[in-house]
Amino acid sequence: MDKKKKFVVLSGTIVSFIAITVHVMRIKTEKNIYRADAVEPVIYREMGFYEKYIKRVVDVICAICAIVVFFPLYIAVAALVKLKLGSPVLFIQERPGQTKGGKETLFKMYKFRTMKDKRDENGELLPDEVRLTKFGKWLRSTSLDELPEAFNILNGTMSVVGPRPQLVQDMVFMTNEQRQRHTAKPGLSGLAQVNGRNDIEWEEKLSWDLKYIQKVGFLRDLRIIIETVGKAFVEREGITDGNMATAESFGDYLLNRGKIDRGIYDEKQKLAREIMKL
Repeated sequence: MDKKKKFVVLSGTIVSFIAITVHVMRIKTEKNIYRADAVEPVIYREMGFYEKYIKRVVDVICAICAIVVFFPLYIAVAALVKLKLGSPVLFIQERPGQTKGGKETLFKMYKFRTMKDKRDENGELLPDEVRLTKFGKWLRSTSLDELPEAFNILNGTMSVVGPRPQLVQDMVFMTNEQRQRHTAKPGLSGLAQVNGRNDIEWEEKLSWDLKYIQKVGFLRDLRIIIETVGKAFVEREGITDGNMATAESFGDYLLNRGKIDRGIYDEKQKLAREIMKL
């Protein structure tokens, strides 16, 4: 067999292996995804050709390239997390994903752990600012804690570009219009991330997400990726929310500014807990 035929066979084998791996990952992931049936449905949004057929292919290529190129970095960061914070190395949290039948699905999002598991005498976790270590702050400031999300992109629960997945506790405080952001697959980065990230208020953040889903295209995604590299890794813009260790939740934001009362706040928090138990 000449070199050309060997190359074709090898390339075909690699492509087949990747395709099978992605398919198996997707099937296994779908078993752990469930729909948030306790919320009202949102209006269906028609997708364009790129979002329907091309975007997923781009996502898979980008995820595989990132995992292969940065594999030594994955190992190094994982070792440092293990050494400085202990086990588990990964922080896994359920986040609202793309809608199915008008209602958000919930998927497991992967990140490198940045906080210690410190609890009070009642077994409750201590505040974020107490549990977030100097090393954890560094991981967040460099965005290295988000490296494992490449596997979310690979299994189809996330995209390279899209509305950033928020917490279930944030989703329940969104209006039906704001929840339209979930008609697109959540992304590693999005318009809100390159236009202030955590330095802007919640309404503006959600407004940027709604602007994104109005026109999802390849060139726009490419521009967002390029801007993300500059803002997240060079400027390190908007990593945290002011002087807070972590970003303020949407519910706390609305309550602290008098936009909702305590009764509505408690009711929505109860709904979030019910969704998480499903």
